[in-house]
Amino acid sequence: MRLNRDASSFLAVIEANKGIVYKVARSYCRNETSQQDLIQEILTQLWLAFPAYDEQFKLTTWMYRIALNVSISFYRKEISRSKINHTLPDSILYLKAEEYSGVRNEMVDQLYQFIKELKELDRAIMILYLEENNLQEIADILGLTQTNVSTRISRIKIRLKQKFSNHSNL
Repeated sequence: MRLNRDASSFLAVIEANKGIVYKVARSYCRNETSQQDLIQEILTQLWLAFPAYDEQFKLTTWMYRIALNVSISFYRKEISRSKINHTLPDSILYLKAEEYSGVRNEMVDQLYQFIKELKELDRAIMILYLEENNLQEIADILGLTQTNVSTRISRIKIRLKQKFSNHSNL
């Protein structure tokens, strides 16, 4: 199937795969405002790259690669900015659980917090792994070998289990 490179096709692709963009942004940003900025930047880069999309690759692989590259760059810029800006206390930026409505799964929130603490590449691997991408897809998206991905996932799982264990003992 040949993909049209017009605005309506782009919007259809984004609508069908927007979960990729949101999950990557959530994993790289601490607050909603930054997440929205990152989402906008990812979408902009996807739009700019859309005419050059190579159909020999899966569309989701292409989207992950762009989303993760943009997120890593965004994250690095945020680190640079944080060195020169004073950050607000978390109590101002985040509402307490009882202050917002909606059901949230504490274990999932904790998992995302632990994932945010991982190094950039490990974080990207876990996002893709949790999205049920196979090892070869993860390797293709990140430019790694399948063996390297497998080894990293095993090590990350061990670290995350330890974090959950330590957290539950508190």
